[in-house]
Amino acid sequence: MDKIEFYKMSGSGNDFIIIDNRHAIVDENGLPNFVAKVCRRKMSVGADGMILVENSDVSDFKWRFFNSDGSVAEMCGNGARCAARFAYINDIAGSHMSFETLAGIVEAEIIDERVKVKMTDPLDLMIDDSVELKNDVISVSSINTGVPHVVIINESIDDVDIVRTGREIRRHDKYSPVGTNVNFVRHVRDNTIAIRTYERGVEDETLACGTGAAASAIVMAHKMKIDSPISVLTRSGGYLNIFFKEKEGRYYDIYLEGDARIIYKAQLWKDAWEDDF
Repeated sequence: MDKIEFYKMSGSGNDFIIIDNRHAIVDENGLPNFVAKVCRRKMSVGADGMILVENSDVSDFKWRFFNSDGSVAEMCGNGARCAARFAYINDIAGSHMSFETLAGIVEAEIIDERVKVKMTDPLDLMIDDSVELKNDVISVSSINTGVPHVVIINESIDDVDIVRTGREIRRHDKYSPVGTNVNFVRHVRDNTIAIRTYERGVEDETLACGTGAAASAIVMAHKMKIDSPISVLTRSGGYLNIFFKEKEGRYYDIYLEGDARIIYKAQLWKDAWEDDF
């Protein structure tokens, strides 16, 4: 691997390195370490995650998604939109496509520079549970929208110490061994909510989280009887739209729609992942 062509893309401020790996150009040896080094900010390209687009026998393509620390994640809504647009502009798939993820088959539709993806049906919705922290007991809800999420309703999310609180909940025994993502959400008006997310694997707040937006929308719909679609204001200032159906407390046909911006196309050199100074 002397040089590797890649795209840098962003979905509502969630940024990704995307590589066409259909010809196995990325070395499997030490792959998690490679991902972690290339995703380092200032020392390399920097990103919230890396996506490898690969061949599939059942869909238009398969992806492998990695968090910035090199760990594997089952699903990422913002990454899914970016991967879909990447596949479309590189003639890997048409404007309507499907691709394999560890969370199941994801369907996507290209709508100009925006992308609408059908998420996997959510699991394990739990409303108004409680978590005991070091200095407090807080009310939480939780749901799995491809990856696990905790949702906390708070009318002053700007004042939350999201790294400290998010990290404590993310690693709480209640959610072991895999941990959880943590979302702080407030109702803005009508069908609009605002969100901040601490992401597992990034181990920090990110500017947006697609699966977190879907999780928060479903919890708010259930608790506050908000109808579909719900517009989610992310930390980047962009909006994600969540569409869903509900019957007897079961939520299905979940769609996530938002931007999938191409930032640049370039080549990785060995300096991007090697530590020789």
